[in-house]
Order: sequence, then structure tokens, then C-alpha cells
Amino acid sequence: MLLWLLVILLAASLAGGVNRVIGSGGGWALALFPSGVFACLMKQGPLVLNQQNLSSSIEWVPALNLAISMRLDGLSLIFGLLITGIGALVLIYAGAYLNGDDRLGRLWMFLLLFMAAMLGLVLADNLLTLFIFWELTSITSYLLIGFNSERSESRASALQALLVTGGGGLVLLPGLILLGGVGESFEISTLLENSEQIRQHAFYVPILIMILVGAFTKSAQFPFHFWLPNAMAAPTPISAYLHSATMVKAGIYLIARLHPILGGTAEWFWMIAPVGTITMILGAAMALRATDLKQILAYATISVLGTLTMLLGIGTEATLIAALVILVAHAFYKGGLFMVAGAIDHAIHQRDVRELGGLRLTMPATFAAALLGGISMAGVMPTFGFIAKETWYEAVGGDVAGIGFLAASVLSNIGLVAAVGLVCIKPFFGSRTDATQAAHEGSLAMWGPPVALGTTGLALGLMSTQFSGLLTAGSSAIAGSVVPVNLALWHGVNVTLLLSLLTLAGGLTLFAQRHRLEGVFKSADRFIQYGPAWGYGWLLKSVTQFARWQTAILQNGYLRFYLLTMVGLTVFSVWMALSGEVRSHLKPMPLDFRIHELLLAGLILVAAVVAVRAKTWLLAVGSLGVVGYSVAGIFVLFGAPDLAMTQFVIETLTVILFVMAFSRLPDFRRLTSAGTRARDAVIAVVAGATITVLLLFAMTVRTDHPISDYYTTNSVSQAHGRNVVNVILVDFRALDTLGEITVLSIAAIGVYSLLMLRPPKRIALGNEANNVANSSCPISTQSED
Repeated sequence: MLLWLLVILLAASLAGGVNRVIGSGGGWALALFPSGVFACLMKQGPLVLNQQNLSSSIEWVPALNLAISMRLDGLSLIFGLLITGIGALVLIYAGAYLNGDDRLGRLWMFLLLFMAAMLGLVLADNLLTLFIFWELTSITSYLLIGFNSERSESRASALQALLVTGGGGLVLLPGLILLGGVGESFEISTLLENSEQIRQHAFYVPILIMILVGAFTKSAQFPFHFWLPNAMAAPTPISAYLHSATMVKAGIYLIARLHPILGGTAEWFWMIAPVGTITMILGAAMALRATDLKQILAYATISVLGTLTMLLGIGTEATLIAALVILVAHAFYKGGLFMVAGAIDHAIHQRDVRELGGLRLTMPATFAAALLGGISMAGVMPTFGFIAKETWYEAVGGDVAGIGFLAASVLSNIGLVAAVGLVCIKPFFGSRTDATQAAHEGSLAMWGPPVALGTTGLALGLMSTQFSGLLTAGSSAIAGSVVPVNLALWHGVNVTLLLSLLTLAGGLTLFAQRHRLEGVFKSADRFIQYGPAWGYGWLLKSVTQFARWQTAILQNGYLRFYLLTMVGLTVFSVWMALSGEVRSHLKPMPLDFRIHELLLAGLILVAAVVAVRAKTWLLAVGSLGVVGYSVAGIFVLFGAPDLAMTQFVIETLTVILFVMAFSRLPDFRRLTSAGTRARDAVIAVVAGATITVLLLFAMTVRTDHPISDYYTTNSVSQAHGRNVVNVILVDFRALDTLGEITVLSIAAIGVYSLLMLRPPKRIALGNEANNVANSSCPISTQSED
């Protein structure tokens, strides 16, 4: 299974070269990679259908029992097939959509990276592995949504999606860690065995809340739904992929995956089902209000995501089956309809439904794709969308709460049918408009993928019985036990069929009378403008203003204030930690100092005082040099000659450099008042006393086996070095040393850039103008002086 991810990543690495060599037709070549993974998943299908789940694991951090674990069951198989199958078609479609665009290779690369992240997420059997791929989907979706980075709208939409979903991820992480701790394992397959223990734990509710926040933000549930329509700033191939098989389904997948572990409780029902119901109705209503093709489809996606959340929250076997059937149906018709919207936009550069009409004759293939996707979205027989709606209506109902869910479902579906009219009827029927006069059909790569998706939705409806086995495996994975699924296209004339007919009639009537809703929408706009999107904007603005205020105080440009802040906070933190323990642990220490040690200590103190009281630069620098050399002498006395040699070299270079630099400074002068110097003296004495107490305290709380014994024992046998200090730096604390080397390298590059690199000359200005422009730089002015 890890090899499948590597195949997708290999395709991503080849995307740029494929675009340069083949051009837009390279989408067909790149589609072979996810198609190969799709074939591998299909090959494993018979085993999964027989409840023989596949798993693989690679040890990651054995000491912490962490592993990169993968598991293929019915749920991950369905998601994997959708991710790779629809992903292959999106790659082909993207090649035609961005034909001739130099950025096409980059788009393919981002899509494939996103595909790998999503595939890794649904295959992960370890909570931490799942979270890593979860965050990778947020990062790659940020790159995809902000693909048109030259547009401020795209950048803002990408940032909004990243902040909302990334913020949810930050809440999700502690929830997953707590879940692993309570269940005594991070392996999802192991947690399934401890589900009863987890549900009865005192941390169950906090775990559930944190996990749901992550899922709700990712799958655009109320009140986090606002980021999804704004993500339509991305090119249409990206929108089609995000909505049909990947990003927005990740939160739904997480809820479904953890249902057998966390589900089946009253808290699960009341935290999930109402949120899904509100999102379902809100999305359908907002779809009718929108006029942009992609915006309409985006709000319709929100409605369906709310439906899936509601059904998973109810949590009966029937609703779990219905959720999975709707998820599959939605993937096919929504991916195809987004491609239809992109084809229209690509042909006439217009997506406003008020400006569209009469396209069925000039774009017949696109119209066929819209028709196939539209009838499935509306739930018209014999499409798979019809079966999904029938299964949905049959699953809800029964008690009073069920009747409420059923009524809300019918109401939202009426809105979705009206939205189908806006997307699939309005642009293609009626008279042609000024915008559609020059409309033309696109290439095969433009209309072929949506037709393929629509045809698949129709075929699944006609062959639903053969598809029941895979849905049984998926539903069983969600329920945690075997749940048989028996789909059929015709169940006779019953209440469910009558509700379906009522939905179609109500939706078409609402579409025909949509102009009567304009007044309602205008009135609603007064309240919508202060909704969750406004709250996000206010919060983002407030954080920015707070950051400016904080920066003005803490980053004011004065080094002395930085030092005072750091030293003061350090002293405060130390005494907060030690105030209750210092007196109980500190003990008198024997004063067995030797005379030369006392002389060196006294020399350090005298030199430090002289440096502070000096009235010339040279005396101050020389006194600091005496301090450094005296410290090196202490190193020699206490058996660290290598440190002493380093100290001698550093002090020598420091004194020389200081003298060279200070020789160019103005005459020594005092710029602070006596009160300021007194304050600094008090802070210095308190800080020094604090460090002294801290060191004494550290010496009194040593264990019976200090860490130094380990270093001396293992220095030769394990690291093959007799210089213990060098072994500690290079082997035992190698990461620390690597970090220091990295910091020094970055600093060196920065210094080199400041000293050696020069901005290019502006030819249009001339030499005199260049000199005037350069004179504004204080560094160059000082060097000239």
C-alpha cells in the first residue's frame, strides 16, 4: 500500500517534465499512474468483499510503539477507488482546461501531491499517521486553491481555507492523542477492540468534541461552512476534485472511520446530527441564492455534506448505508457537473446563470454530461442518485425525531432539485444570450471526463445489485459489524417513491418560481453579512491589530529593552518554579576553594566592574577580554582544556574585532541617566543571584546516577571516541550540533548576502540618479564617510 503512494508521488515528480515534452496531452500519460493504483485496488476487491482486510506496517519510532500502518477495508477501498478513478479523469480534464498555460505542469504536480495525501489518509491505520496525511491535505489544498496566486482573491481564499481547516487540525491533534492514550494504542484496528472502554472513559466527551471540530472544519459544517464557496477561486479542475472525492470528504471519512469506536452514544447523536441538519438546509438555501455556476454547486456540496453528517450522527445501520450510498452518488454527479461548469466558463468566459442560455445546440456533448449529472443529482430514475435518495428517505423517519429529519431532508432536496435547474436547465435551454453567441464545444478531454462520470452514475443505477457487495463491505467497516446491503432500482409504489415524486415536483416548481424569492434573499442578506464569514473576518482583523500592538511593544527596535524583557522573564520564571523548593533543598556547601581559584574568580569580578565603569572603548573591551581569559583559566583548572582552547581563540578574535570596530565609533560617551544605570545594576545583580541559586539548587538535586556516568561509560564502547566532550557533541547530542551548524550556516549566508550582493543597477536612471538612490541606504553612507 505504501508503494501505491510512491507511484502517485513519482507521477507528481514527472508532471513538470511531461508538460514540457508532451504538453496538454500529458494528462493522459499522467492519468496512467492513478489508473494503475485504481487497478491494484480493484484487484484487492474480492479479498475485501470477503471481510479479509489487508494491512501493512513499518516501524517508525519503536520506543514509542509508533508505526506507519496501512489498512485496506471496505471503507478505505471505496474512498481509494473514488480518489484514484476520479483523480485520473481530473488530470485529463485539467490538460484541456489549461491548454497552453505554462503553469499546467505545476497544477498536475499539486493535484497528484494532493491525491497522494488523500489516499494516505484513507489507508492509514495509525492515528498519528492519519493526522500527518490530514495536515498534508490542508497544505496541498492551500496550494491548489491559491493556484492563481497573482489574484488577491485566490490568495485570500487559500489562506482562509488553510486557517479554518488548519485550526481544526490543531484541535484534532490533542483529541487523537487522548484517544490513543485512553484506548492504549494508536492503531485504529486495536482501538476497535477497546471501543467500550473508550466510550465509558471520563475523557470521552472531550475527545469527541476535539475530533468533531477537526472533522467539521474540514468538511465545511456549520458554522465553518463559509470557506468552501470561497475556495471556488481555484481553477475548475481543482474544484471538481476537491468536491467530488477528496478534501471535503475527509471530515466525513474521519467521522465514519471512528463511528465504531466513538459512536452509538447520546453525545455522538446530539453533537453530530443537529449540526448536519442545519448545514444540510443552509447549503440548499444558499445554493438557490447564488448566481455563479460554481458557487451554486459549492453550496449544494455543503448541503450534501450536511446530509452525510446527519446520517452518520443518527448512526443506525440504515442511515450508515444511506450515507455511504449518497457519498458515492455525489462523487460522480458533482465531479461531472463541476467539469460542465468549467467547460462553459472555458468556452465563453462566463459563469453567471443570468447571462447563460441556449447552449444545448452549440455544446451538445457538454449538455449530455450536464443532463447525466443533473438527473442523478435530482434523484431521477434510473440513476444511482435515485437509489441514493430512496435509501436516504427509507433510513430516516419512525419516531418524532426521525420525522423531523425526514421533513428536513425532503425540504433540502427540493432546494437541490431547483439548483439542478439553475445548473443544467437554465444554461442550455431558452434563447441564446450575448455571452453565448460565440460558444463552442471543447475537445474530447474537456467533455469526455464529465460524460464518463455521468455514464458511470447511470450504470451504477442500472447495476446496483452487483454493486451491493462493495457497499456491504464499506457499511460494515463503518458499523463495526457485518451490515448487509441490498440495493434495488424499483421497490414498488410506496411512501418513499411518493416523497421522491414530491421532491421533484417541488424542486421544479421552485425553479420555475425562483424570481419570487429575490425579495426573501435580499432581506436575508442583511443577516448573512453578519454570519460566520463576518466573524472570521473580524477575528482575523483583530488578530492582526493585536499583533501590530504587541509588535510595537515587544519589537520596538531597542536592544536594551529586548535584553531587559528576556532577563526579567527568565528571573520571574525561575523563581516561580523554585520558590517553594529552594529552601528545602539548598544546603550549605563546603568552602574548599584553592587560592588560585579564588584569585581567578576575583579577577573576573574586578574585570566585570571595570568594564561597566570604563570611560573609554579600549578599556571596556580589554576588561571584557580579561573576563573571558579568566573563564578559560577556570576551564583549565577543572579539566576541560579543549573548552579552554576554544575560549582563548574566541576571546582573542572578539577583542581584535571589537577594537577594529570601535575605532570607527565616536568618542566614548554615556547616553543613559544615573537612574537608568541603577535600574540596570539591580536587574543584573538579581539575575546573577538567580543563576547562582539555580546552579546551587541543581547540584543539590542530583540523582545517584548522573548522566555523566553514562557518557564516560559508553563514549569508547558505543561512539568509539576517547574525548568525552567531542563524543557528546558529535554523537550523543548530534541533533543539537546539527541545529547549531544550521543556524551558523544560515547566518553566514545572510552576512554574505549583506556584504557581497548588490541590487542590479537601474539602467533608466543613469549614474547620477543611481548615486542619489543609493545615498538613502545608511550602510552605504557610513562606509563612504
